[in-house]
Amino acid sequence: MSTLILVSMLIIVLLLAFYAGNLLYKLRVQTRINRQRTTERIETIVQSIKTIASAMSQQQCNMSEGCIRLYRLLETLPLKERPDFGSIYVGVYSLYSDVNGLASHEKRKELSSHERHVQDTFREEKEAALESVILQDVNKLKSFSIESP
Repeated sequence: MSTLILVSMLIIVLLLAFYAGNLLYKLRVQTRINRQRTTERIETIVQSIKTIASAMSQQQCNMSEGCIRLYRLLETLPLKERPDFGSIYVGVYSLYSDVNGLASHEKRKELSSHERHVQDTFREEKEAALESVILQDVNKLKSFSIESP
């Protein structure tokens, strides 16, 4: 009887060990897939940053729109150690903070022409004041990489 119990225990231990090994294997595979997806996401975001920066430097994208897009892309980068992008790209972050609260899309359409004019004037003044700093940021961002933000 005790031999039967020992064999049963051994079988249970072997089954549990197999199950644990199987779970560890699945965890490694999932971790590798997650790392690969994160790397691909970072590469896509970096390429988008370079594209927008290039468009801004060629005046194909207005300053406010470009700064909003760049800010959001920089902030969504899935990095473990995040640089202080606000102190690196002062112009982009400053204009973003200035114009982020302005109405856009449907809310802009709901504004009166006077309110739109006031917001446009405010935005244009901020763009003009920060233009040289933003263009310096944009020139850096055209060759953006994770190694050298």
